[in-house]
Amino acid sequence: MADESSKDFNAMLHDSKDMPKIQVITDPASIEKYGGDRMYFAPPIDYDRVMKRIPSGKLTTVGEIRAYFAKTSGADFTEPITAGIFVSIAAWASFQRSGDETPWWRTLKANGELNPKYPGGVEAQKSRLEAEGHTIIQKGRTNIRYFVKDYEKALLKLD
Repeated sequence: MADESSKDFNAMLHDSKDMPKIQVITDPASIEKYGGDRMYFAPPIDYDRVMKRIPSGKLTTVGEIRAYFAKTSGADFTEPITAGIFVSIAAWASFQRSGDETPWWRTLKANGELNPKYPGGVEAQKSRLEAEGHTIIQKGRTNIRYFVKDYEKALLKLD
């Protein structure tokens, strides 16, 4: 996201935009890719609520949250683009608040990757995760990315 300092992420967090909703898709390639035609859209505040449930020492991924929403809503899958955007909104909204912190640093991208779109970038997320006992590894030479080592062992089961 660009120019985060001029945006009111808490207002965005509470703007449901007619969600939650389920949309039936008809594109055969998408149906095959996602395993069904019932696509769920969760509002931003729902991502924040789930992210707040992750205790110190535990982790989740955007994919785990999407799977949880699909399961609890009766959909086949949760829309992936808005999921990534709404997780970032929850992180920035927490960053802008003086209290009621959402532990956004515990929500990872796929394969345990740190999220450069979070407040402070990967360095801030890396620092917070290491403070909670996680080991961060670097991959790549030119396109450097950071991952939580053995992140699967720390995943919190969302039910």
